[in-house]
Amino acid sequence: MTEESITQLEAMSDASAGPVLPGGLSIVYFGNDWFAENRTSSHHIARWLGERFPVLYIETPGMRAPTASRRDFKKLWKKLSRALRPPQRVAGQMWVMTMPQIPYRRWPFIAHLNRLYGRYIVRRAIRQLGFREVVSWFVVPHPGALARQLGESFVVYYCIDDYSGLPDVDCAEIARLDAALTRAADQVFAASTTLLERKRKLRPATVFSPHGVDFDHFQKAAAPATPVPELARNLRHPVIGFFGSIGGWVDVDLLLDLARSKPEWTLLMIGLVSADVHELRDCPNVVFAGAQPYEKLPEWAKAFDVAILPYRLNQGSISANPLKLREYLATGKPVVAMTTPEVDRFAHCVGVAHTRDEFLRKIEDALTGDSAAQKQARIREVTGCTWEARAAEVLKVVAAGMAENSRAR
Repeated sequence: MTEESITQLEAMSDASAGPVLPGGLSIVYFGNDWFAENRTSSHHIARWLGERFPVLYIETPGMRAPTASRRDFKKLWKKLSRALRPPQRVAGQMWVMTMPQIPYRRWPFIAHLNRLYGRYIVRRAIRQLGFREVVSWFVVPHPGALARQLGESFVVYYCIDDYSGLPDVDCAEIARLDAALTRAADQVFAASTTLLERKRKLRPATVFSPHGVDFDHFQKAAAPATPVPELARNLRHPVIGFFGSIGGWVDVDLLLDLARSKPEWTLLMIGLVSADVHELRDCPNVVFAGAQPYEKLPEWAKAFDVAILPYRLNQGSISANPLKLREYLATGKPVVAMTTPEVDRFAHCVGVAHTRDEFLRKIEDALTGDSAAQKQARIREVTGCTWEARAAEVLKVVAAGMAENSRAR
């Protein structure tokens, strides 16, 4: 690594720094679907980096095997279509491309094919874009076999989830890939304390890096001028709201109990549905608004009287650091959540429940006992936790690691 690149990287760790000059460091970033409705930490960090460095964001589908459903077929077709395109510019110095991965990785031939094909198309894209000194940055483990295969000078693994605990994945294989990438990376970050403990058994120098929040964006929910979407304007109050993916990690039975025991409440569910919710749809006081643009989420949150995190307590949720929690807090709305290690850290400003009955009681308490002072305390909790601040902290660690590697050579 050149002295010029080290100086550039250290300068870029200032959150106020401007775009990078041509000819410096470039980042090849392996993440999830760039165009997905849900904005995850993968997108926020990549977008911040893309304002400072040339970034090639690589969508890497294939964590789980596709089913015969119409939704999976359409998704697969869309990914294959994108894979045929060259990198697509989505910002001034940021490009997106799709790298298909065959999900049946236990078969050695498939794993070898994924590695060869991935290495070929990514290196080709690096040449097309004129990237020279490259940092590879992974937020998902399944393309991790490409670490050290791209001529990069540094490898980052920013682990934001226990991917082996996600529904419908090959748990053992994803866990193996995750461990391999943890060992291969020059620098590892973990988004939760549970993940941090596990990662440090493999890489003692792993750094804790919890999620940030798009604070100014979600603060709009508290602004008088922010409109409530038409579908939510005439809902019966109180409105108990959720936004995010409604998948296997959501406790549908908990929501069903809530809807049936409190018919005078409205449950407003915003997000793409992949769980079995047919009984919930039959409840007259449950409204599914579908996936909504990220830009509109504060408008929907403004309709909430209480925001909820109704997650199941399982391997995935125990290791998770729910981004939605910080987004809810930024709106100022009362929050009630089922217990997890990371949620419990916010028990001073969040209603944390350990049972279904307690979950209902915590919502009742939030509806009757909230105050302006409590609202301001929730907002203050995340005021300084912006993505800009979080990403700048991460980049300082990366800059120090690259400088140390350079001196050791």
